Amino acid sequence: MSLVQNVKQNLKGDRNIWVIFAFLCLASMLAVYSSAGIMEYRAGGLGVGYSILKHMLLIVIGGMVVYVVHQLPHRFFSAIAPTFLLVAIGLLIFTMFFGVEKNDARRWISLPIIGFSLQTSDLAKVAIVLFLARTISTKQAIIKDFRSAFLPLLTPILLVCILIAPSDLSSAAILFVTCLIMLFVGRIKMKYIMLIFLTGIIALAVFILLGDFVDGFSRVDTWMSRLSDFVNGAGSSDNTQAKIAIAQGGWFGIGPGNSVQRNFIAYPYADFIYAIICEEYGAIGAFFILILYLLLLFRCTKILTRSRKAFGALLAFGLCINIVLQALANLAVSVHLVPPTGLNLPMISMGGSSQLFTALQFGIILSVSREVEKNGLHKKNLKDESDD
Repeated sequence: MSLVQNVKQNLKGDRNIWVIFAFLCLASMLAVYSSAGIMEYRAGGLGVGYSILKHMLLIVIGGMVVYVVHQLPHRFFSAIAPTFLLVAIGLLIFTMFFGVEKNDARRWISLPIIGFSLQTSDLAKVAIVLFLARTISTKQAIIKDFRSAFLPLLTPILLVCILIAPSDLSSAAILFVTCLIMLFVGRIKMKYIMLIFLTGIIALAVFILLGDFVDGFSRVDTWMSRLSDFVNGAGSSDNTQAKIAIAQGGWFGIGPGNSVQRNFIAYPYADFIYAIICEEYGAIGAFFILILYLLLLFRCTKILTRSRKAFGALLAFGLCINIVLQALANLAVSVHLVPPTGLNLPMISMGGSSQLFTALQFGIILSVSREVEKNGLHKKNLKDESDD
């Protein structure tokens, strides 16, 4: 048996999504290897080799996660959804009070022995999508009833987003929009969706007001400062250097590893990695990355329309929307269309838990795709037998 045949037998589900995942991993390795070199200089000549090797190892582990998870039936994720959500909420509360603080934000919990930091919002994003997909699919008969269907959806959405928002407003906003889109696709009444939207706006306003009176809401000053700079056209030095990097890249770029602006951007391997890709690979490389995410959205939309089970369709589409919205937000920051958000580029930026949980989302999407593919093949076989 050839290697190609062996790969085809073991990698089930949408082949296009497998290719997208592989290209994102390749782009990550090239971009991080180029942009992370500045870490050595800033750390006094220490740590860059370890950081790059750690990143490569995380990519390998991420690939293993995708392979293992895509073999699981997607019904498994429906079964664990309530427990998974409770664990995620518990970890978010723990992080809020006892998490590791960086840049006035508590987003991480440090795992002992292995020296790994877990960003609990990454786990919560997957948990709430699982729970929403399960709840919407199991309440289809009463989905338009306010008390029986709507309230069980409203409470977890607001709770999770409110717990994430104080330390990471951008992630909370992306997740909130993802949930609204899932509710729309799940045939929730538009007036209920608008009610959730207005509730979210009110919650944001309360956070901003609390920032003036409560010491623990120091991130509000950061939000308002970034928004003010963006509106006034000032921008940060990173925004300026990112625009220079994009301009220098032209159509074809200045070549892999030749970025100059990576020396002047604070986090060229994370928040502004897309600008480095634009500089080194030009507009061609930049469009290629954008097309990968848009192609992922297209393939997951096909899963949504072909899946016979509401849970699988909503699950794959919800996870895809979360990935794509975060990617578009990161790209928009690099080209200065929106204020800095602190969001990384999914599966490309250097990261720890964010990469592993993005890989988990790819694995779940492929699990649903595998089931759709299996059902489609079974249906085709039955048709062929009936024709005979």
